Amino acid sequence: MARDDHYGWPPRDEGPHGEVGGREEPSLGRGFEAFPRSPAEQLEPARAPEPPSRRQRHDRHQRGFGRLLRAANGALTFLLMVMIALGVLFAVFKYQFDRPGPLRHSTVVVISKGSGVNAIARLLEREGIIDDSRIFTAAVLYFRAGRRLKAGEYEIRKGASMRQVLDTLVEGRAILYKVTIPEGFTSQMVVERLMQHPQLAGEVSRIPPEGSLLPDTYKFSRGTSREDLLERMAAAQRKFATRLWQTRAPGLPFRTLEEAIILASIVEKETSRADERARVAAVFINRLRKGMRLQSDPTIIYGLVGGKGKLGRPILRSEIDRRTAYNTYQINGLPPTPICNPGRAAIEAVLNPAKTNDLFFVADGTGGHAFATTAREHRRNVARWRKIQREIRQRARLQSAAVRSAGAPAALGAPRPGHRH
Repeated sequence: MARDDHYGWPPRDEGPHGEVGGREEPSLGRGFEAFPRSPAEQLEPARAPEPPSRRQRHDRHQRGFGRLLRAANGALTFLLMVMIALGVLFAVFKYQFDRPGPLRHSTVVVISKGSGVNAIARLLEREGIIDDSRIFTAAVLYFRAGRRLKAGEYEIRKGASMRQVLDTLVEGRAILYKVTIPEGFTSQMVVERLMQHPQLAGEVSRIPPEGSLLPDTYKFSRGTSREDLLERMAAAQRKFATRLWQTRAPGLPFRTLEEAIILASIVEKETSRADERARVAAVFINRLRKGMRLQSDPTIIYGLVGGKGKLGRPILRSEIDRRTAYNTYQINGLPPTPICNPGRAAIEAVLNPAKTNDLFFVADGTGGHAFATTAREHRRNVARWRKIQREIRQRARLQSAAVRSAGAPAALGAPRPGHRH
């Protein structure tokens, strides 16, 4: 039967099996929605949930801080382990880099031009100079030395460490060869000497201008280009001659450095004695000042053979009388170009000649020259030289006859006097 409930619930009907009919009994798990609300109540806003208490907020903060602290501890632990691993790795790397290498005896290795870091490292390992190309490559990267490795031929000492090998390549301490260019060589003769040197590389596209190279002994590493070495000789000549030109004596009878080099080449071919170069230069300068022809035999020879440098026989009277651009018996002033590459002493002698009035010189039979200020004095010196020449030839004939009568091989001829006027 129906009954009024104290909370206003409607009557519940029980089914035949005891089930509850009509409205479902509200579930406690659904909160406030389990209770019906009047239309007026539904129009009212729901009450906001009560904010957490200070203790709740503190507990929540502590839990978040704990999680952050645990994460930071884990990160620091990982970082520490990484640092330890890197430290161990660096110690191993340094030990391998600094310890003596595997070479049991000194050896020579050639680093080709344009070789990369990896190629160099593999070559060193293949030649038994280092143990591990990877460590060498890493060291090159660490020290940023890739662009500083120099090509060349290097001697690596027995037991050299990777550090020593790297220092050798960076500093370019290559094995050096040398070539000597004597004073008085023509440019063609210089090129021929360079072509004969097996440690130089490349061809020479053109013969440098006569007088443009500075004779000296030049050092170079294996594989140096012949043209590079010629450019080095030319740069050395320009630097030296330009500096000396600034300190030249006043009143010289030429206007340009090129003319000074021409005269220096003549002086170079006329004498090889250091104590008389300045005096020989003074003779030619005095003749230029007076408008006299230079009358230098080496200029005749250059006009005949050019860059070959040597005639191989005495000059003929017909060749003295033949007019060429270089025959200073027939032309006034200087020839058009130098006749060789003069050395430092000859250039210096021309730019700072001796202060004399000499106008002539001729060989004196001792390797030097007899100087004169007048033609008359010069003729006496020439007569004296002719007499010395006859005596030399006479001794040579007697020596040759003695050798033939004894059945011995013919001796070398007597020294041939140079041409000096």
